[in-house]
Amino acid sequence: MNSSEKVRPPPAGAEAGSDFARLSKKIQAAGLMGRRPGYYALRMTAVTTLYALGCTAFVLIGDSWWTLLAAGFLAVVFGQVALLAHDVAHRQVFRLRKSSELSGRLAGNLGIGMGYGWWQDKHSRHHANPNHEDLDPDLDPDILVWTQDQARAAKGLPRLLGRSQAFLFFPLLTLEGFNLHVSGIRSLADSTLKNRMWEGILLFTHIAAYLGALVLVLPPGKAIAFLVVHQCLFGVYLGSIFAPNHKGMPTLRGADRPDFLRRQVLTSRDVRGGRFTDIVLGGLNYQIEHHLFPSMPSPHLRRAQAIVRSHCQELGVDYLETSLINSYRQTLASLHHAGAPLRQPRVRHPAPSSP
Repeated sequence: MNSSEKVRPPPAGAEAGSDFARLSKKIQAAGLMGRRPGYYALRMTAVTTLYALGCTAFVLIGDSWWTLLAAGFLAVVFGQVALLAHDVAHRQVFRLRKSSELSGRLAGNLGIGMGYGWWQDKHSRHHANPNHEDLDPDLDPDILVWTQDQARAAKGLPRLLGRSQAFLFFPLLTLEGFNLHVSGIRSLADSTLKNRMWEGILLFTHIAAYLGALVLVLPPGKAIAFLVVHQCLFGVYLGSIFAPNHKGMPTLRGADRPDFLRRQVLTSRDVRGGRFTDIVLGGLNYQIEHHLFPSMPSPHLRRAQAIVRSHCQELGVDYLETSLINSYRQTLASLHHAGAPLRQPRVRHPAPSSP
């Protein structure tokens, strides 16, 4: 399937929400919506320990090019912190909203310099309307174009990059870490942002501590190299986690909006893999199950998969699961297809002849 295909409407006679309601009862009966405090306590402890080890290694290695190994290690750790912030934002960890928001801001703003409030608003809108060209902020053509209609209307940078965007996709991910920081800072100008003062204090505390540590420990050349390697690898890791989820799946636009179950299942894909894949991708390899049940703790998603897949088979709803490599191939093929109008030569009309 490519990104220009449309999601098929639900079968005639199906009552809105009834298919999902039956699935939800099966999930509830299996006890998969229950919280896992022990799991998240262990996971938070492990990630915090790795964060501390990375920072300690950075200080102990000091003025040496070996410090770039610490930069690569911390890029992965930052990605794991972001995945924890994601689970917290979905209320998978804490029952109370205040606890979730406090933990999310500590992990996001203070821990990795990501504007938690800005990201949560953007991500919530994505979950409500995944792959909807008009409603999903992840399909905004700010740098890349995601559909041929966007390509035809593209101007500026999207038009310049669009014709070769499939080849540029992974190189551009090196900028994603920087983009998260810049977007978080820019969001502070939005008066509707909740707890804007605390968002700013925590965000700028992270930036000051990060840059201050680089200046104190490393000479300018190595400090710049550390920052570039760390932030670029962090961006590539984050992008590699999120790209397989929806890119290359069918898109929606306008009033094309099927019922909740089909809206989530048909625009998402799962990625096959074992426990290592679950850790590296933070459970988002079960993207279909996560979109259907966002507050389900990530360790339950593997068990939920069998129930969801069986339910979709009963309904005749397409359920896509593929390998990680194939998901990237589908993503790049979709980007290449979307940029096709920009590779077509412009038709030049002859000037009118003089009378």
